[in-house]
Amino acid sequence: MRPLRSLLFAPGNHARRSEKALTLDADAVILDLEDACPVSEKIATRQSVVSAMASPRSCIGYVRVNPLSSDFGYGDIVSVVGPGIDGIVLPKVESAQELCTADWLITQIEREKGLAKGTIDLLPILETGKGFAEVAAIASAGTRAKRLAFGAGDFTLDMDIRWSRDESELMHYRSSLVLASRANGLAAPIDTVWIDMRDAEGLTASAHRARGMGFQGKLCIHPDQVAVVNAAFSPSAEQVAWAQRVVDAFKAAEAAQSSAIQLDGQFIDYPIVYQAQRVLAVEASIKRNTLPH
Repeated sequence: MRPLRSLLFAPGNHARRSEKALTLDADAVILDLEDACPVSEKIATRQSVVSAMASPRSCIGYVRVNPLSSDFGYGDIVSVVGPGIDGIVLPKVESAQELCTADWLITQIEREKGLAKGTIDLLPILETGKGFAEVAAIASAGTRAKRLAFGAGDFTLDMDIRWSRDESELMHYRSSLVLASRANGLAAPIDTVWIDMRDAEGLTASAHRARGMGFQGKLCIHPDQVAVVNAAFSPSAEQVAWAQRVVDAFKAAEAAQSSAIQLDGQFIDYPIVYQAQRVLAVEASIKRNTLPH
């Protein structure tokens, strides 16, 4: 599965910004019909995002629709699902049934438009207390959703939590998302945005914190955040070199009928080898899926 390190939001009602975002170095771009799009422009913007997705792009293209509980969610999905997009980002998911409804609707549209079932990805964002109370059920719903995402902006508003720079108040909720994803066979989740665009150090710390907790990537709200996030969720040169040395040394040890060795003073057995193999697999996937502009 292609890793998603950086997912960059762009307002769907700004054609120039949308088209530019689709040519940047983000692994995915999310054209937004929800928070970044005024109510008065939501319906007209549906066709704009479809047109933008048809232009040349070097990344996966998602559309964030409005919640299914809103006046616009159903119409958004019906209007934008088609061969020109890769997936739908569904905000404020609060139940497994809601996710199943979106999955069913997308399936019907795929059939009508001649697309193979499962062509369109579905990325749910959990961003309310009710959603996190149902995280296990949502993760086990058995839909086309391959991964979940965390939206801390609306979540902290809903829970009346103060979103601090060190984000310690989010640790429990992040961990619950990672655990539910792993327990139900989903890919690692996507972390929340970093809202202070002047605080590059804070963004770096937040991204590394999320990576250390088991997230695979992070939502971005400005192009300047993409490079920082990509770096945080990519193996460093030192990590890749270490992983290769571990794999090579252990292969030689196995040939000598040994399954536990020491390398630079570190004890190496199968769990460490599997970790090293994962690092190399992620690095190879990133290289394989980095497209020229």
